[in-house]
Amino acid sequence: MLWDIFCKVIDNHGDIGVCWRLAAELARRGERARLWVDAPAALAWMAPQGQAGVEVRAWTAGSTAEVVPGDVVVEAFGCEPGEAFAAAIARRTRERGRQPAWINLEYLSAEPWVERCHGLPSPVMAGPAKGLVKRFFYPGFTPRTGGLIRERDFDARQAAFDRTAWLRARGLPDAGERLVSLFCYEPPALPRLLAQLAAGDAPTRLLVTAGRAQAAVQAALADSSGPAAGLEGRLAISYLPLLTQTDYDHLLWACDLNFVRGEDSLVRALWAGRPFVWQIYPQHDDAHHAKLRAFLDWLRAPASLRAFHEGWNGIAPGLPAAEPATWAAVAQDARQRLRAQPELVEQLGRTALESQ
Repeated sequence: MLWDIFCKVIDNHGDIGVCWRLAAELARRGERARLWVDAPAALAWMAPQGQAGVEVRAWTAGSTAEVVPGDVVVEAFGCEPGEAFAAAIARRTRERGRQPAWINLEYLSAEPWVERCHGLPSPVMAGPAKGLVKRFFYPGFTPRTGGLIRERDFDARQAAFDRTAWLRARGLPDAGERLVSLFCYEPPALPRLLAQLAAGDAPTRLLVTAGRAQAAVQAALADSSGPAAGLEGRLAISYLPLLTQTDYDHLLWACDLNFVRGEDSLVRALWAGRPFVWQIYPQHDDAHHAKLRAFLDWLRAPASLRAFHEGWNGIAPGLPAAEPATWAAVAQDARQRLRAQPELVEQLGRTALESQ
């Protein structure tokens, strides 16, 4: 089948990251995909190798004119393809007597309502596609949701990973230090985390991702009145270049504790099976508080991990001590439960076939 996947890059790279993973994995399974992106520049470093079977198209005003829609149309995270493409879907439906599968791929959440809404039809009530039907597809953590993306070759790649060789290839020491990866926004608790790592009983190297995480760490270290003042030199810090999606997986596999943010890196941390801490995307109305707590409920997080998440996400004051050794079993249990469920690409394909 030919898939049209629409993606708008809002203010970070998680949306395009998810859409590229989806398109690439569909292609590896024998499908064809057109990925429509309004800001595709990030793919130059995120997926420089491209993927046979995936065509990336710049999504601009008028770019979909004269395009015949594919067999499946995916609106990622609520972005609509526009009236011209909606009209083309209606026209294709009339000509062929069968509507393309039209799927609204939603945001990830562990809240209970996701199970109730996953798979529900959404009739188009106005516009050129009036009378056609979309279908909600919710990624999630339980068998009654759409699952999470996991590539078919993931296990083989992780089993073949050589941590020492990966560190050496990037000029990073392999001196027995505890390795901690940091991918974050600007958490207020970051200075306290840096101080905690510097004061720990084990030598620690912090591997900081490029972009907002690097800027936040450097700002914390430069604040002479903050908890991180004077830590430079006491805490080993390595600033990383922009990483491909494949190399970001390698980073997660190499580290003893991973700090992740948003959706895409959370999913990769879950599949990595290493202890992790999640910074959920903050919302102005604090709706993310309930989302975070629902996830921690699903995770079966112990009190120490819950308290750390609340401090890291600014829900509670302070930042308790990290306990990665305690949290390791939680990460392994979460991965095992997810592996027992159908993953997202398989379920999305089944939904597409049923919706045509």
